[in-house]
Amino acid sequence: MKKYIAIILTALFLLTALAGTALAEGKSDSETIQEKGKLVVGITDFAPMDYKGEDGDWIGFDADLARAFAESLGVTAEFTVIDWDNKTLELDAGNIDCIWNGMTLTDGVKAAMETSKPYCGNAQVVVAPKAKAEGLDYAKLTFAVEAGSAAEELAQEKGWSIVSLQSQGDALLEVASGASDACIIDQLMAGAMIGEGTSYPDLVQVEGLNAEEYGVGFRKGSDLAAKLDEFLDQLYADGTLSELAEKYGIDVALIAR
Repeated sequence: MKKYIAIILTALFLLTALAGTALAEGKSDSETIQEKGKLVVGITDFAPMDYKGEDGDWIGFDADLARAFAESLGVTAEFTVIDWDNKTLELDAGNIDCIWNGMTLTDGVKAAMETSKPYCGNAQVVVAPKAKAEGLDYAKLTFAVEAGSAAEELAQEKGWSIVSLQSQGDALLEVASGASDACIIDQLMAGAMIGEGTSYPDLVQVEGLNAEEYGVGFRKGSDLAAKLDEFLDQLYADGTLSELAEKYGIDVALIAR
């Protein structure tokens, strides 16, 4: 076991060292991605922000924006699914160039990454079976949450019992199957995934727990955050951002720039 741990740690060290090569050579992140011809975007399957369309390509509000931003830099966007709990490690190791997946701008995120200005509002909400949604005593429930998420952090702060899973989708499945009493997920995801006409018609939103904002994360010191802010400012000014938000049903959550 110790041998395998040593191998893993060595591999992570080498990846981090390689990621730092560009900086050591005096190259900016934008120069580095232009040399390799692609912007590698770390995501999870999270409708309506990042999810696969009928043809198998990634679509969604964030996916479409990331693709347009990459094109503005003269490169293509490449999407890779990450373990959300390891998002900062993936970024620092150079496996991805940014995290663009409805990421809540917590104090921890802003300390670990170079982040864009917020572009979308959100909240963490409690979701439960419709038949059991009245009079819930949260102190007696087990909540399913995504590991490394704002939901997990919020539940831990409140001292609630939790089961940490790989994704918000898994958290919904956990509740739908009866394995957990309720889950805490992003309000924008709840709007797209639960209720009449969805895959989870018997699940309902009980209440919102907070108010928060989404942003995009880059490596500390990256020049790409400022470039993205300029790009989003342009798209907001010409109406493109509002049109895209309306397309995916999140126009009410869009933050004016």
